[in-house]
Amino acid sequence: MRSKAHFRGHPIHPALVHFPLAFLIGAFCFDLLGKLMARPVWWMTGARLAVLGIASALLAAVPGLIDYLFTVPPKSSGKRRATRHLLANLAAVALFADGWAIRGAVATAPGVFVLVVEALGTGLLIYAAFQGGVLVSRNQIGVDHRYAEAGKWSEAKPESAGKSEVVVASAGELQVDQMKLLHLGDRRIVLARTEEGYTAFDDRCTHRGGSLADGVLISGTVQCPWHGSQFDVRTGAVCNGPAKEPIPTYRVEVKGKRVLLQLEVKSRKQEAAIRG
Repeated sequence: MRSKAHFRGHPIHPALVHFPLAFLIGAFCFDLLGKLMARPVWWMTGARLAVLGIASALLAAVPGLIDYLFTVPPKSSGKRRATRHLLANLAAVALFADGWAIRGAVATAPGVFVLVVEALGTGLLIYAAFQGGVLVSRNQIGVDHRYAEAGKWSEAKPESAGKSEVVVASAGELQVDQMKLLHLGDRRIVLARTEEGYTAFDDRCTHRGGSLADGVLISGTVQCPWHGSQFDVRTGAVCNGPAKEPIPTYRVEVKGKRVLLQLEVKSRKQEAAIRG
C-alpha cells in the first residue's frame, strides 16, 4: 500500500526511524556502561544521545502518523498491528523523556531508576520495531509494487455526499486488469476493469481486512496481497481461501465517456438477473 507520506514515491517514515532507534538504544547503552565503569564521558554521551533520540523520534512520528491515519487499511489486522506499533513507540519516547528530565543535567550520573526507565524504553522500542517490520513485510504498508500492465497506483476521492450514483472515472481510464481505489466518504471501494467491462467491490478482504486494491487482478479474480485470498470481482464470491465470506460488489455503468458507480450493494437477486 503506497505511503501517503512519501518523497517521489519513497516512503519517509521508514527512512527516519533508524535514527531514534540508534540514538535511544545507544543512550541506554552508554548510560549503563558509563555507570558500571565509572566513565562520566560515557554517560554524558548517553544524555546527549537521549536528546537526539527524542527529537528524531518526534520527527519520524509525523509521517508515521500520516501513514497510520491514511495508508493502513481500516478495520484490518494491519491497523491493529499499527496501533500497537504507535503506542509502543509513544510509550518508549515518553520513558526516555522522563529519564532525561529526572537526571536534570548532562553531567549528572544516571541513577538506578533512570537506567530502569531507559531499559523499559529500549524494550518497547525493540517491540515497536518488530511490529513495524511486520507491517512492511507482511502487510506491505509503504510498499508500492508493480505488476504486469497494472500501471501506477491510482486513487481518487469523488464527491459522493448525498448521491446514490457517482462518476468515478472516464471510460478509457483503466486498462484490463487495472484497479482504482475510490474514497467515498468513510467507504473504500475498488473500481476494476476486466475483460467483460467495469466492476466495483469493497476494498477489504474478509479474512484480515487487507486492501484488495493493493493486490493483483487477473481474469476477473482479485487476490489479496496479505494472505492470498481470491475473490470473483463480478459476484464477490470467494474463489480461494483463507477468506470464507464474500466481498460486497456494486453496479457499474458506462454512459458515454463516463463510468458511473451505484453505491447500493448488489443483492443476490440482482446479481442473478445481471448474469442472466
